[in-house]
Amino acid sequence: MKIIPATEKQLEAVKDEFHGVKDYPTEELISIIQEVGFECDFCARCCTRQFNDHVFLLNEDAIRMKQIDNDCMEPAPYFELCDQQGRFYVSGYALKAKEDGSCIFLNEDKRCKIYDQRPTICSLYPYMLHREPDEDGNVDWRQISGLNQHGCYHIDISDDEASEIADQIKSYETSYLSQLIEFFKKAEEHFSKNKLKHVQGVYDREMRKFNKGGEIAVFVYYNGEFVGQSFKR
Repeated sequence: MKIIPATEKQLEAVKDEFHGVKDYPTEELISIIQEVGFECDFCARCCTRQFNDHVFLLNEDAIRMKQIDNDCMEPAPYFELCDQQGRFYVSGYALKAKEDGSCIFLNEDKRCKIYDQRPTICSLYPYMLHREPDEDGNVDWRQISGLNQHGCYHIDISDDEASEIADQIKSYETSYLSQLIEFFKKAEEHFSKNKLKHVQGVYDREMRKFNKGGEIAVFVYYNGEFVGQSFKR
């Protein structure tokens, strides 16, 4: 399958990171988990946009959230593509936030209303495993988010518990990257069939409109298909 030229490098980078996550030494990840020794103190800071940009939903999370509340999701930010007609494409949904920036499922007592059914990333936070640049632009692995901003640290974590957390982290990250790969492949199929192409100039123009409160059209990758909707901040 021929890849859309504008996304070829993105797709190759995603595939490279997918293999990088799979090959990342589990023992090293376990060691980091135990060194950090994180324990939640129920401060609920991780449930706000002040500390976390958004809660990305894997497809299985999105299906579950839709069953709980059909109006709890919105297109995830940072749309990957925009066609020449000004329509955006994004690889999944995110949870909505209230006006104060807190999660739509956070109650007045700072407790999660759907704790037993919360999205996968919420059960793993603050652990993660992906590459990103530091302040100097050097790209390396990041395994922890929001260190020392919330929660308790240096709690003893057993080998078995750390191993289970490490397996869950790898499972989440590979699932996320697999969804992103599927998204790009579906986009190629959709663009080719409908004679569309990604246009960066149109992307920039529509984003300026969106950031000023304008309405845009977004196609969200959900359950193997693109779901279109109008969207504004």
